[in-house]
Amino acid sequence: MAEDIDAVAAMARVLSPHCRVTRMSDGALIADWKRTRFLGLAMTEVQKFVSGSPEERAELIVGLTRAGCATGRRKKHPDAGVGLWLGGVHLLIRTLGFGRVLRLLSLAAPEYARADLPSAQEFGRLKRAVQSHSGRSWLVNGDCKSEAVTAFVLLRRCGLKAVLHVGVREHPFALHAWTVSGGLCIPDADPRGHAFTPVLSIGCGGL
Repeated sequence: MAEDIDAVAAMARVLSPHCRVTRMSDGALIADWKRTRFLGLAMTEVQKFVSGSPEERAELIVGLTRAGCATGRRKKHPDAGVGLWLGGVHLLIRTLGFGRVLRLLSLAAPEYARADLPSAQEFGRLKRAVQSHSGRSWLVNGDCKSEAVTAFVLLRRCGLKAVLHVGVREHPFALHAWTVSGGLCIPDADPRGHAFTPVLSIGCGGL
């Protein structure tokens, strides 16, 4: 039983973010919700992710890739796309308010995620893009709320685990928002050396 659960978890780690793996009595069901496609695998096939040889594992991953259920490379957002997301998020915050935008995150950020973490290079690229667009935009102008929400949505849409924090500092009083993924932050959790205590954390797509 435990081996079957481990095997299903191992399979989930290599599947694309829009696919969800569910353990069945005699195997696993892979559901691709974006294209409304389903693929069933016998438990003997699923077990290859844990106990199979590297060749068997590679063969199974190739088969899943051809079926559209796995991808070799995670989707990257172009810098221009980051700017569009940032501007749109900022307008929503100004129009609806920060609290309402947080409640709407489940519409844009999926609740399921890959188990692997973003590389420092990948995360650094996203952080530079977000803060570059934020600093150049007279509309956004370095707004931490817009940067944090944009980073959270883009990371989750890439299938990566991310947590959005809203923190407070008492002296002098201030609020700050940041997103954490793999121990890295967008924007910085302690801007200018000022530490903030988290009072709200969102890690599953919304409030």
